[in-house]
Amino acid sequence: MATPKTGDTVVIDFSVKTADGNVVGGTDQNGPQVVTIGKGEIMPQIEAALEHMEEGAEQDVTIEAEQAFGPRRDELIIEIPRSTLPPEPAPQPGMTLAAQQQDGSEMNLTIVQVGDESVTADGNHPLAGEDLTFGLKLVEIRQAA
Repeated sequence: MATPKTGDTVVIDFSVKTADGNVVGGTDQNGPQVVTIGKGEIMPQIEAALEHMEEGAEQDVTIEAEQAFGPRRDELIIEIPRSTLPPEPAPQPGMTLAAQQQDGSEMNLTIVQVGDESVTADGNHPLAGEDLTFGLKLVEIRQAA
């Protein structure tokens, strides 16, 4: 059987687990994902694994934190005065905020703690610092024309 090459489109199912076995994502809810090999649409380690798989094949790929979403960075945990936030909706742990960085780019922050005068927000990706294992299944290869 053939394996995908650059330019081919593949249909994949996958699950994502942290090192402790906690499932943190995948295609269970939204169905298979369609990816074009060589376009950088997925992590390079996953793309490299797919290039050696045939239709129907399954493989686990483990990606260390530094190569996935990077290490957790303490400097991305910040205190925000409540007076700078809109009064409604009231801030709650787990809420996300969009903040503009000094370079003009946007950063997503997750509120982790709410105090009387300020909230603590975390700008790290939720999976930063986590080694991840992707359980891949190559469902279909659509060869480039």
